[in-house]
Amino acid sequence: MTPAVEFVNVTRRFGAVRAVDGVDLTVAAGSFFAMLGPSGSGKTTCLRLIAGFERPDAGAIRIFGEDSEAVPPNRRHVNTVFQDYALFPHLSVRDNVAYGLMVRGVDRRTRADRAEAMLALVKLEGMGDRRPAQLSGGQRQRVALARALVNEPRVLLLDEPLGALDLKLREAMQDELKALQRRLGITFVFVTHDQGEALSMADTVAVFSAGRVAQVGPPAEVYARPATRFVADFVGSSNVLDPGVTRALGGPAAWASLRPEALRLVAPAGAALAGRVVSHRYLGAGTRVAVQAAGAELTVLVPAGQPLPEPGAEVGLSFDPAALHVMEGA
Repeated sequence: MTPAVEFVNVTRRFGAVRAVDGVDLTVAAGSFFAMLGPSGSGKTTCLRLIAGFERPDAGAIRIFGEDSEAVPPNRRHVNTVFQDYALFPHLSVRDNVAYGLMVRGVDRRTRADRAEAMLALVKLEGMGDRRPAQLSGGQRQRVALARALVNEPRVLLLDEPLGALDLKLREAMQDELKALQRRLGITFVFVTHDQGEALSMADTVAVFSAGRVAQVGPPAEVYARPATRFVADFVGSSNVLDPGVTRALGGPAAWASLRPEALRLVAPAGAALAGRVVSHRYLGAGTRVAVQAAGAELTVLVPAGQPLPEPGAEVGLSFDPAALHVMEGA
């Protein structure tokens, strides 16, 4: 099957800065693809390159096999949902959704019918006559989605669309976005700096750092088997171990990652590794316990309800050796 989007050695410069630096990417058709990284890592620039808002200085971008170099933004089979939604405050919700159809010259009745169908798709039936100011943040986000989908794009680009929502609503919208993508079967390319969003929704995650792709793969693989120290530290929390600590834990003299949930606190007597509790950090569902051991400060995730040793207490550490992931490319 022809990929939805391909980047072939793409570079985009802004003065002396390489915002995108030789990126190669393949986005499978019909997939939910997340571009994850901190601010300034190049992910949003890649999204804008797909949309046609930016042009590459080198390399090629193909959309369903077609070189996009000479294709203007309004002729690409893509549409974008922005973080600020960019709704027209003076138009009704229905007219906001139908705006792209109006620009294309679609007749009024067809516009209205298709806009209502899109509003039903995003669970906003009966709200077409309202103004954006009369809606909640989650409802405005749904209007922006409906407006982007009404033109039937083959690729939907989402630029941190959940960033302005509170935690509970953001989590609910994550579920709704994933369900919507599965129902429609179109390609979603989702930009975020929130690793929880990327891991929970995406089929494939590309982790960006300094304009380059540090790792691409299924969420579980990226989390459990990070390719570099940056990925281990950015995607979730991890104990990033230098070669000396890795050797002390029974591994080779190499950089390694050991997730906090893989470590267990045990009695110090007879434990393979002993240490001293430094501090606690309560997280609700669990507590992160910092332990000084093997010449490093290691973090252990203790599930809620389990007893916690006091700071200063001597403890032992245990873990499954298979959880110690050596990062060959670190």
